[in-house]
Amino acid sequence: MRIKGVTTMASVAVMLAACSVDDFTVSRSTSSDGSGTKSISNTGSARVAVRPPVVQHATGAPATEPLTAGLRVPASAQIQPAQEKIQKMRAEHEQGRQEVARSQAQTQSQLAARRKPAQDFMTASPFAPSISAPPPVESERYANITDNPLKRVAEQAVSTFSIDVDTGAYANVRRFLNSGVLPPANAVRVEELLNYFSYDYPAPTGREVPFRATTEIARTPWNAHTHLLQIGIKGVELRPRDLPPTNLVFLVDVSGSMRSANKIGLLRAGLKMLARQLRPQDRISIAVYAGASGIVLPPTAGDDAATIEAALDSLRTGGSTNGVAGIKLAYALARQSFIAGGINRVMLATDGDFNVGTVNFQALKNLVERERDSGVSLTTLGFGTGNINEHLMEQLANVGNGNYAYIDSAREAHKALVEQMAGTLATIAKDVKIQLEFNPAVVSEYRLIGYENRQLRREDFNNDKIDAGEIGAGHTVTALYEVALVGSRGVRHDALRYVVPTSVVAPPANQLAGEIGHLRIRYKQPGGTQSRLVEAPIATPHASSGAKMSERLQFAAAVAGFGQLLRGGRYTQGFHYNDVLRLARAAKGVDANGYRGEFVQLVNVARNLTPRAENRVPGVAVRD
Repeated sequence: MRIKGVTTMASVAVMLAACSVDDFTVSRSTSSDGSGTKSISNTGSARVAVRPPVVQHATGAPATEPLTAGLRVPASAQIQPAQEKIQKMRAEHEQGRQEVARSQAQTQSQLAARRKPAQDFMTASPFAPSISAPPPVESERYANITDNPLKRVAEQAVSTFSIDVDTGAYANVRRFLNSGVLPPANAVRVEELLNYFSYDYPAPTGREVPFRATTEIARTPWNAHTHLLQIGIKGVELRPRDLPPTNLVFLVDVSGSMRSANKIGLLRAGLKMLARQLRPQDRISIAVYAGASGIVLPPTAGDDAATIEAALDSLRTGGSTNGVAGIKLAYALARQSFIAGGINRVMLATDGDFNVGTVNFQALKNLVERERDSGVSLTTLGFGTGNINEHLMEQLANVGNGNYAYIDSAREAHKALVEQMAGTLATIAKDVKIQLEFNPAVVSEYRLIGYENRQLRREDFNNDKIDAGEIGAGHTVTALYEVALVGSRGVRHDALRYVVPTSVVAPPANQLAGEIGHLRIRYKQPGGTQSRLVEAPIATPHASSGAKMSERLQFAAAVAGFGQLLRGGRYTQGFHYNDVLRLARAAKGVDANGYRGEFVQLVNVARNLTPRAENRVPGVAVRD
């Protein structure tokens, strides 16, 4: 008798020990024949069950029994007493357990800096998944963000940036907080937190300009000596039934990295929600990609729900991720069914983990940038945890004339794809740029809160070749500046020795002295190539500046303060989470969908996850 294809007993013991240890995950790799194998990695997520590996016989054919079954001892070998053999197996088994325990302890110590015992104080949110183990941030990819600096108007009076209606960062921050950890600073894009919420800005009164801009200024909650300037844009509303005919291509990542309930499972559910809103005049196609790409559903009428849902149900995961092949196929499908004068859009649903084919970041952006000239837009939907490449998905949507949303729950899928369907699909203005010129006789310093990766050069504003963001039907866009008026105690830069201070220069003897600045907005019609200009002056606040904040500015200030605190609070001085809570609770207003109430819950979570010393300061802003 011979032992065929059996590994050492020590490895058996280690494998068996790993099957019962918490805080490990299963990673899967797929062979060329499509079969999946699992391996253990100590990434610190929930407990899993591990299937024992398959025995490989001497003939090369795999056995069906587990590794521990059917062991035979050669006749020529000296058989040890049964008791001695059992003791040896137990010793090896215990050694394996100890090795696993040491590895587990090392992993837990690495996570200790981020992981906090949130379960004792967190209030379960109806909008998000239940509390789970912290996501493995090490393998998630975010663009590096440096807060916008404070600028002197005497040196740089003009601020120019592209608008942004993405909301993915807010849902991603929520995922971290619901997992019991604070998000990494680079995952917090303050403008996306602001634009997650709708504000009651006045709607446009006509169709000549498809949006309306509103401004408001009041004292800054975190600094009594500066002011907060809010610029709000409201897009024209469109009901879903009034949308132009729609040509949609769902491009679905079915690679092995998407194999989990919060990825492919949630993706199926979300795309079904959207598909059920389509009409007979709409067309939908489904393409998939993994190691290769293919068509699951050719162009199909939007009201053929049974065929569409059957195609989504047929999706299976496995293999590597050749995203560029899928993107090319999806754009080809969209061009094939192109609807002149209609909505033509690719919706890419993925975790962004491209690892086969073209994986260079700039090359992928260039590909999407070339394809947008065909009149087909790109929306990206992010799913899952662990290996999410948010940097790539956000930037692909930016250059693809679309928007990016992160889907962390069925409720978020409903918000992005059903409640805001018109805004997600229908563009009412493209390449929208904002330029604000500050009056040096009134404003000494300013800083833009958020929009760090949307900055433009001054000359880009009038250059129609420069891409910018899009506004969807019914979207609201919010931007906040913190400004220090001339002669106020909010000025932070030291006076220059050889430059005459603006405060001693006589202001113009005309109406310009009553303006804090001049707002310009450039945009193009959805099918246009030449931009249009909308502009208006912004009145200087009264000397008393005691006007009460509107509800919309108060809530926006709370969200902006929250985002800045999550990023380290470089400019928020003595402002803390208690102050955020005070502002947000007072400005919840009519909260039909509960999103503002959920925000209050998340602020509470962040406050309790933050070291206690930072929360002992009374809930008031610093006064000097």
